[in-house]
Amino acid sequence: MSEFLTVGEPMALFASQDADTKLKDATHFQKFLAGAEVNVAIGVSRLGHSVEYVTQLGADPMGDYIKDQLDENHVGTSYIRSTDAYLTGFQMKERVTEGGPATFYFRKGSAASHLEKATIDHINFDELKLIHMTGIFPGTSNQALETFGYLMSKAHEHAIPVTFDPNLRPTLWSSREKMIKTINGLAARADVVLPGITEGEILMGSRDPEKIADFFLQNGSQTKTVVVKVGPKGAFIKTKDGQKYSVPGYKVAKVVDTVGAGDGFAAGFITGQLEGLSIEASALRGNAVGAFGVQAPGDNDGYPTREELDQFMAAYARL
Repeated sequence: MSEFLTVGEPMALFASQDADTKLKDATHFQKFLAGAEVNVAIGVSRLGHSVEYVTQLGADPMGDYIKDQLDENHVGTSYIRSTDAYLTGFQMKERVTEGGPATFYFRKGSAASHLEKATIDHINFDELKLIHMTGIFPGTSNQALETFGYLMSKAHEHAIPVTFDPNLRPTLWSSREKMIKTINGLAARADVVLPGITEGEILMGSRDPEKIADFFLQNGSQTKTVVVKVGPKGAFIKTKDGQKYSVPGYKVAKVVDTVGAGDGFAAGFITGQLEGLSIEASALRGNAVGAFGVQAPGDNDGYPTREELDQFMAAYARL
C-alpha cells in the first residue's frame, strides 16, 4: 500500500537531441518515459515516498518499456492493467532552450484512453494521503473522463485530498469551449489547484496570479488553496481564508529543456504536503525540483533525490 497515487497516460517519448531544430530536420532521438502524471509519480518516489500509478498499457514493446521504467523508478504498478486490444501511446518532441517545444502525440484510441471505472474499484484507499490528477487524462476520451471523475468521487468518499494541475492539451479536446468547461468543472472538485499563468489566461481570461487564484477559489467549494506557477519567478499562493504568499524561484546556470518543470513543481509541492510542511515551504520545494527539471533533456530524468535536493536548497540559501 502507498501514501500517494496518481492516474494518467504514460508514454514513450522520442526526444530530439538536436537543440532548437525542427522535428522534420532532426536526425538523433533519445527514448524517455513521459507523461505529466508519471513525471510527478517519479518525482515523488525519488524524494522517498511510496507511490502507486493507475493506468492501462498495451501488450506491446512500448508498454513493456514503460512498465520496466516504472519498476526502475520504484513506482508501484499494482493498478496497471494490460490489454492486447489497444496500443500504448507515444510522442515526439523538439528540444528547445526557451519556451515550449513542439510536441506531437500518437495516442488517439490508446490503451490508457480505454481505462475502465472497474479498475478504480480495486484501489485500496486505506493508507493514501493524497491523490494527484491533471487535465490531460480526461481529455483522451469520454471513457477516460468518466473514470477520472469516478476516482475523484472515491477520493472525496475516503476524505483524501486531491491536487489538480490543469495541464491543458487543446489538441486532445473536440473544442476549446469543451476543454475550458470540463477543466474548470474538475478543478472545482479539487482541494488544491496548480495552474500556470498561461493556463489561467485560457481558463478565466487573466494572467494576473491573484485574479487566477481568486477565480479558482470562487469556482469550487472544495478548493481550499490555489498555487499559481509564474515560471522562473516562482509561485503565488492564495488560500480560501485570504492568506497569500509569493514564493521566489531558483536561477539555474543552463536551461536544457523546459518541459517537466511544472510537474517537478507538483512533485516537490506534494512531498512537502505529505511531510506536513507549510503551503509556503512546500511551494519553495516545488520551485527547487522544477529548477532541476529544466536542466535535463527528458521530462523527469533530472528530478533530484532527497540528498541532492537538500544540498541544492541549502547551498542556494547561502548565496
